[in-house]
Amino acid sequence: MPLIPHLVRRPVLIRFQDTLAAALLIVLGLLAQPLAAQEPTAVIGARASLEPWSDPIEGLGTLSADESVTLSTTVTEIIRELNFQDGDTVEAGRLLVRLADDEEQADLRAAQALRDERRNAVNRLAQLQERNLAPRAEVEDSRARLRQVEAEIQALEARLDNYQLRAPFDGRVGFRNVSVGALVTPGMDLVTLDKLDVMKLDFTIPEVTLGLLEPGLTLTAHSAAYPEQVFAGKVASIGTRVDPVSRSVTVRAELDNPELHLRPGMLMRVVVRRPPRETLVLPESVLIPEGQRQYVLVLHEDEAYRVERRQVKLGARREGEVEIVEGLESGDLVVAHGTDRVRDGQQARLLGIMEEGTTVADILSRERDPAEADS
Repeated sequence: MPLIPHLVRRPVLIRFQDTLAAALLIVLGLLAQPLAAQEPTAVIGARASLEPWSDPIEGLGTLSADESVTLSTTVTEIIRELNFQDGDTVEAGRLLVRLADDEEQADLRAAQALRDERRNAVNRLAQLQERNLAPRAEVEDSRARLRQVEAEIQALEARLDNYQLRAPFDGRVGFRNVSVGALVTPGMDLVTLDKLDVMKLDFTIPEVTLGLLEPGLTLTAHSAAYPEQVFAGKVASIGTRVDPVSRSVTVRAELDNPELHLRPGMLMRVVVRRPPRETLVLPESVLIPEGQRQYVLVLHEDEAYRVERRQVKLGARREGEVEIVEGLESGDLVVAHGTDRVRDGQQARLLGIMEEGTTVADILSRERDPAEADS
């Protein structure tokens, strides 16, 4: 009787040991499979290429009109005539404001009549002097009196100019804040005139960038009023003094404004474009940052796209791209998408190469539909 329980439990123990051994064999078999049998990870590549690169200089500036003036009078008189409306575009020489000048016009007519009288007297005396019937001194006195009245006429005409305000240049007038019949005094602002087809943009840059600027450099400017529009211009002049407090220098640029969108006083964000240089460029998506260091994954095309992790030295950056100073050469192929799925020494499967005008979606769509890619 004591042997029966022992004989019943033994077969159960044997079956459990057999199952455990089979499981271990399966695990060991999976681990023994070579890495080469695993499917390579699919990635999208980008090729390092030499491209033009311009180091921008950025700043903030304020616009002013190319020419701007506030017209006022030098006499006290009543406005007789206004020849403009708010915002009118006027040409140089156009009469804008005329003041009452009746008394001055009467004085001018009297002086002109006196000039005619003295001119006739000079002519009569000259004829008599030719026949020795009038002394030469009397003729000279008569001519001097004629010159005197002609000078008085010139003075009157000059004073009459003060009663007429004309546009000194082509431009656009501002608001009309006076009316016909109003009494104006010397120095009183009557109308503003701005030349807006070309705008001046004054902006400041740090002193350390002074050596990078020169007249003629192209720039672009953006305004919050027109966020989708880019205004192009050129550096016209550079200030002769550096602010001792801010350590900055003022730069003046000129912007074309054919549509008259820009207005004096607007704030502009400026980007100055320096002469381009040729450098090695890659998309920013290829970078693997680790602290202060940057790495990329190089794809060796002659070794079935074997992945190599390589440290690179960066230069300048711009939107979506980065300059590579050291670590790569032109034509090197690197992983642009999929850097988190492959490791150093592994092999990858290249789905496509990022090129100008090609997006990730385009490459993935060709991968899903090979027939479309062949066509």
